[in-house]
Amino acid sequence: MSAQLAVVLAYLGGMLAVSAVVRRRPGGHQEFFLAGRTLGALVLLGTMAATNFSAFTVVGFSGAGYRMGFAFYPVMAYGTGLMALTFIVIGIPALRIGRELGLVTPAELVEARFGSPTLGVSFAAVQAFFTLPYLALQPLAAGYVIEGLLGVPHALGAAAVTAVVVCYVLAGGMRTVAWTDVVQGLLMFAALAVGLGVVVAALGGWGAAMGRLAAESPAHLARPGAGGGLTVGIWASYMALWFTADPMLPQLFQRFYAAKDERSLVRVAASYPAVTTVLFFIPVAMGAFGRLLVPGLEGQGADRIFPLLMERFGGTWLHALAATGVLAAIMSTMDSQLLTLASIVERDILRRREPAALGPRGARSWEARAAVAALAVAGLLLALRPPATMLAIATEAFAGFAVLFPVVVAALYWRRVSARAAVASIAAGEAAVIAYHFKVLPTFGLLPAVPATAVAAAVLVIAGLAAPSRREPPDAFVRHARFGIGRRAAVAWAAIFAAFCVLSTDWWRFDGRSPAMVAGLPEWVLQFIVVGFVLAVALAAFGRRAAAGRRPAGPTPPAG
Repeated sequence: MSAQLAVVLAYLGGMLAVSAVVRRRPGGHQEFFLAGRTLGALVLLGTMAATNFSAFTVVGFSGAGYRMGFAFYPVMAYGTGLMALTFIVIGIPALRIGRELGLVTPAELVEARFGSPTLGVSFAAVQAFFTLPYLALQPLAAGYVIEGLLGVPHALGAAAVTAVVVCYVLAGGMRTVAWTDVVQGLLMFAALAVGLGVVVAALGGWGAAMGRLAAESPAHLARPGAGGGLTVGIWASYMALWFTADPMLPQLFQRFYAAKDERSLVRVAASYPAVTTVLFFIPVAMGAFGRLLVPGLEGQGADRIFPLLMERFGGTWLHALAATGVLAAIMSTMDSQLLTLASIVERDILRRREPAALGPRGARSWEARAAVAALAVAGLLLALRPPATMLAIATEAFAGFAVLFPVVVAALYWRRVSARAAVASIAAGEAAVIAYHFKVLPTFGLLPAVPATAVAAAVLVIAGLAAPSRREPPDAFVRHARFGIGRRAAVAWAAIFAAFCVLSTDWWRFDGRSPAMVAGLPEWVLQFIVVGFVLAVALAAFGRRAAAGRRPAGPTPPAG
């Protein structure tokens, strides 16, 4: 048996062992899909980060770093860190409302608020539809890794990883997924750190690597980056995209329900910018340096740079360790996506209910499991013939999620908005996404997701004002969608986070000039590192204030 195969088998066996230790008998939907709503801050951070930081983070980021350089780092690290604000403004009320009403899926929150099964089904269908291409990124990257590590065909490696994930997700539920995510997240970080060390050593040290990059491809250290693709408009679009799309990812939204309490969510929100600031730097730097060691990759080929670097410069054991870390990133996202899809199929599509019947329901397990298996196969087939780079696939999928953001915000904070306005908003926004896919609408120099979300928001506001709802929101929404701060404090905090948004787009540096170097880094990179940690402090303070004045929710509903 080869060393590489031994490492992969040991990793897979270790994940099965972890799942066997933490697994409990499923006591109904509360336990199977939400781990009984008992995830504390540490496990919640681990599973949210590992779920959110997918194959796109490891393979896609390194590929983008190869193509664009360090300019790609802050648009991901700072943009994703700023997105953690939604863990407070959306996550905390969703946690409390979900606990009181026994909600399990994101669509159930929208349906409960508006009393519209049609809206609930529409919301669920959109989330399921756009999860599929994002799901396909995971076996796509797995195939690259297994092919580079063991020499097996790409299709076979992708199929093997998909089969393993499907088996342990359906067997263990959220509790198993959460704990394996923690282990996989740590392994992913270790593998990336080791990988970057290998690449830097191959270039003769950090200073030598930076000096060579500045001499051979200075655009990889400057703004807007190599290729000129990260214009100010595209940069700002990505910042807006992560903020609106990430919390609408069903696997991330569902973890709001699974949190043990508000304090856990606040701690996760405060930790997120620090985690993204450190973690996201590594694959982008590796990709930028990889251009020096493995030149000539283009398009989708650049997404293979991480496994290629480890194969050529890591040696047998380090290559195997790095590849296993990539598999950890892949599987920790795929398992969550499949579990969430199972809940959507089970509760939102197969087992419809009236909004008033907010409680335990019977399960039709075999149908949900069959649907999850079918979706896994569909994602695998899409992965075998990817239509674009990983960045392009993820960006388009995220556009579909971002369109849902205005409806969720309105559900929590706009008392007189109607179900019809919400349905119209989703329909108009997704129609715009489709139109942009076929390139029949102008983008105005932005990512299509931004104008599509603007269309959804405009339709929601116009329809909501033209025909306001006479139906009062359920009491749970009235009680739990309020912050524990006064109006003046709310305005002050809005100004603070607006300032963080302004700092996220330093348009004055987008001139292509070689930057000054400080502590071995371009000075603008160092600025974003500092601001990322300051953002973490601000989120911690805001989260404590926002949660302070809330009335406690009722007990967790019986598992069902």
